[in-house]
Amino acid sequence: MRIDCHVHVVGNGTGGTGCWYRPRGITRYGVPLLLRSVGLTAAALEGDLDRLYAEQLLRFVRESSLDAAVILAQDEPYRENGDVIADTGSFYVPNDFVLGLARAHPEFLPAVSIHPARRDALAELERCLAAGAVMLKCLPNCQNIDWNNPAYSRFLERMAESGLILLAHTGSERTLPVIAPELATPRVLTRALEIGVTCIAAHSGTGLMLLDPDYFDVFVEMAQRFPRLYGDNSALASCNFRLRPGALRRMLEPDLQSRILHGSDVPVTVTGALAWAFGLISWREWRASAAIPNPIERDAQLKRALGFEEATFTRLATLLRRRPAS
Repeated sequence: MRIDCHVHVVGNGTGGTGCWYRPRGITRYGVPLLLRSVGLTAAALEGDLDRLYAEQLLRFVRESSLDAAVILAQDEPYRENGDVIADTGSFYVPNDFVLGLARAHPEFLPAVSIHPARRDALAELERCLAAGAVMLKCLPNCQNIDWNNPAYSRFLERMAESGLILLAHTGSERTLPVIAPELATPRVLTRALEIGVTCIAAHSGTGLMLLDPDYFDVFVEMAQRFPRLYGDNSALASCNFRLRPGALRRMLEPDLQSRILHGSDVPVTVTGALAWAFGLISWREWRASAAIPNPIERDAQLKRALGFEEATFTRLATLLRRRPAS
């Protein structure tokens, strides 16, 4: 089963979904690009965005060479005392929304989002496990989650017991407001790994060249220490300058590639322009990918052109917890 492990869901709350989208600061200027990347116009922001976006994602998966996509919920940022950090997040996607989409469409696999400082965190975790969650998604530096905090140990222990995978953003973040930049390092996952949680370091710790710290070497070192740590190659097929030739060559070496999972990061714009500029793919490969209107398939073809093996697409299926029967 070929899976894209990193696909975002967005919505504006139409239809009573509970979603909201409030881009802040410089991130507002990227909204038209994000919408265009999934074939929507700015008018969708004021219309039935939830339905339109979900329908586009479903079509993209069905018309791709992949079998499924992990769709990501998004919780709000919290303080350690359990209080919401108000007026900070850029978007919110309730767990029930992604769980419902996954129940309706087998092409979607639900990744819930639960801040472990929430007063109902354990109860919500149990509810989501029973509802079929396969993964928990977080952005530690944007949601203020230090997984090394001993207060979160019981939450992590329950994740380990259940087999729920932890997908955590690592490295640069320029799309959402950053609250705790020090939590961008893969080392934020150390305690979770020690407890026995299978973790995916989204973006494998890569940073934007010249702008942000790069933690790729930290990811490599930790992958050698922790057999349950994986990375994904999401957002490497874009113009965000995460893609460094040296890091890509190391990522493609057999020992490390065996720990890499395929992810697109849609709706982040997918393009091979930077990969071609760095000499990592040919002109023909770049132009062939540019002719693919489906961003999920375009990203998959670019990852193949970059040298990622077929196992990066199928590996996640061997790691997922068994979902309860519907």
